[in-house]
Amino acid sequence: MKVCIAEKPSVARDIAEIIGAKQRKDGYYEGNGYQVTWTFGHFCTLKEPHDYYEQWKFWRLEDLPMIPPSFGIKLIENEGVQKQFKVIEGLIQQCDEVINCGDAGQEGELIQRWVLLKAKCAAPVKRLWISSLTEEAIRNGFQQLKDADQYNNLYAAGSARAIGDWLLGMNATRLFTKKFGMGKAVLSIGRVQTPTLAMIVARQKEINAFVSEDYWELKTLYRDVEFTAAIDRLGSVEKAQKGLDYLQQHPFEVTSFEKKDGKEGNPRLFDLTSLQVAANKKYAYSADDTLKYVQNLYEKKLVTYPRVDTTYLSEDLHPKVAGILQDMTPYAALTAPVLANPIPKLKTVFDDKKVTDHHAIIPTGVHPGGLGLDEKRIYDLIARRFIAAFYPECKISNTTVLGKVGQVPFKVTGKQIIEPGWKEVYANDTSIKKEGEEEEKFIPDFVVGESGPHTPRIHQGKTSPPKAFTEASLLRAMETAGKQVDDEEMRELLKDNGIGRPSTRANIIETLFRRKYIDKKKKNIFATQTGMDLIDTIQSELLKSAELTGQWERKLRLIEKGEYTMDTFKEELITMVVELTKEVKTASYKTITIAPDAPPPPPEKPKKERKPKAEKPPVDLATMQCPKCKEHALLKGNNAYGCSNFKVCGFKLPFEVNGKKLTDKQVHDLVTKGKAGKLKLTDSFEIS
Repeated sequence: MKVCIAEKPSVARDIAEIIGAKQRKDGYYEGNGYQVTWTFGHFCTLKEPHDYYEQWKFWRLEDLPMIPPSFGIKLIENEGVQKQFKVIEGLIQQCDEVINCGDAGQEGELIQRWVLLKAKCAAPVKRLWISSLTEEAIRNGFQQLKDADQYNNLYAAGSARAIGDWLLGMNATRLFTKKFGMGKAVLSIGRVQTPTLAMIVARQKEINAFVSEDYWELKTLYRDVEFTAAIDRLGSVEKAQKGLDYLQQHPFEVTSFEKKDGKEGNPRLFDLTSLQVAANKKYAYSADDTLKYVQNLYEKKLVTYPRVDTTYLSEDLHPKVAGILQDMTPYAALTAPVLANPIPKLKTVFDDKKVTDHHAIIPTGVHPGGLGLDEKRIYDLIARRFIAAFYPECKISNTTVLGKVGQVPFKVTGKQIIEPGWKEVYANDTSIKKEGEEEEKFIPDFVVGESGPHTPRIHQGKTSPPKAFTEASLLRAMETAGKQVDDEEMRELLKDNGIGRPSTRANIIETLFRRKYIDKKKKNIFATQTGMDLIDTIQSELLKSAELTGQWERKLRLIEKGEYTMDTFKEELITMVVELTKEVKTASYKTITIAPDAPPPPPEKPKKERKPKAEKPPVDLATMQCPKCKEHALLKGNNAYGCSNFKVCGFKLPFEVNGKKLTDKQVHDLVTKGKAGKLKLTDSFEIS
């Protein structure tokens, strides 16, 4: 008999159905020579301090550091867990072979290995390693079962991570709590959470110390184009006025005109972090929520394995892409142009060297029916990103014009989209704009040497403080160990030195909120006084530095690759904990209290109930098709909506009619129904 152990009952049910184990028993399925059972998340954990020595039950400085002679595991104290474990243990002791069907990742490997270790498994073990839960993927996986020993390094890395977190977390938390904690305050220290908090505190201090200053700039309007003086900002209104007087005495002269064709590369496929970033920017979803939604989509067989840190696909997936796109029927209008030609084997999409255990997150092609709004939104992000990867690049024209007024130089730049390419997939969607990316701005042709009258003016502004972290920018900072990186290729290179794993970063952020070390105002994250005090108390850079923690993370990745040993990693951490304990025991600093909860708001006077108005569904202009050719998407231009194939089709719909701006609903009704109130589209597709 072969025993299959899945990580969840729902996955066990799917596997049992496919391999023919259709008889339901107590805690497992049976049939066709298989018994399919399951865990539900972590069944085992590392032993707690008091499991090693009775005196470690009490938090005392004199007992630190706590270094167990060897690390052991124990079953979690939960009735449901213990009952199901007995089922698994009984099946394992009587079977001929075990098939580990756990989640195909480092955490999933650790969960199952600890269960097998606790159950004293002596049978040979195979590994089911799949990237999606579709029937085809499960069948193929069972035909190509791997030897469990292939994943020993993955298990070693997971064990080293857990032991490292125990050594540092248990010791440092007790150390700082007993030394600096006031009353019942617990000062939580973690290998990843503390450097993450340190980044937020550093940013908070920059914001708190920032003093806004007024500045003045000289601008001038020449041929309906506004130029800005290419000089340092002016520090007083008197200097600005003097400059304005000077400009009014001289004509504007064009000294340089340059137009360059360029390209905007397609956005990369999603890894978990970039998906969390996109969802936070567009929908303000927390990293934790996005992980839940995409995990649900994975379990519903709609997307591939989500806890990944690569944006590439393996080359053997290339022949399957067309089939997946064809199956994505709700997006037929967007996939049609891609399917009209052979799928290109792009190096920015397919690269075996950039794929380890799993590839980027993509749709499976299974129809996404019956989804709630949140899951639908996450699916749509993944689907559009997958489709956009195979569209042509976006072709643009960059214009730079230099001029001068007397001796004062001026400059203006503009960008025009010549061929939208992949941007057709995101028509009217502003959320995909990169940080600092220039808006589309048309600039007419100028001739070098031309000169004429102009209208100068003074622009007054204020210097802005550094931006507070959002979950999106914090995830990026964790991924690159605090380095600000916008370039996709550089991001890939820095991933090995990031702090935390894609699957754990959301939980780290949630822990900081729970501990009251950070708080949120709208999208912005800021450090509380408790969080700031804690970081100020920690003198050790090893605990606070994102870069140094990134180096620990890199060692864990090397263990996963078999290029570093778990024992060396453990010895280095023990040395660090011993030195840290000596340092803190002799340190002195102010004590810290936990910030109290905000008092509840005073009760409001009861108001008369009003019948709630039925919510109108939001108008989504990004998904509209051209009403004239009915083939291409509508794009938003500078002063009108137009067909993305405008040169051939010619349809456009101005933003304003008779001096009044059209609302989104009016635009939607005109395009979909041909009329909006008194406005109508004629047979020649003009507004009457």
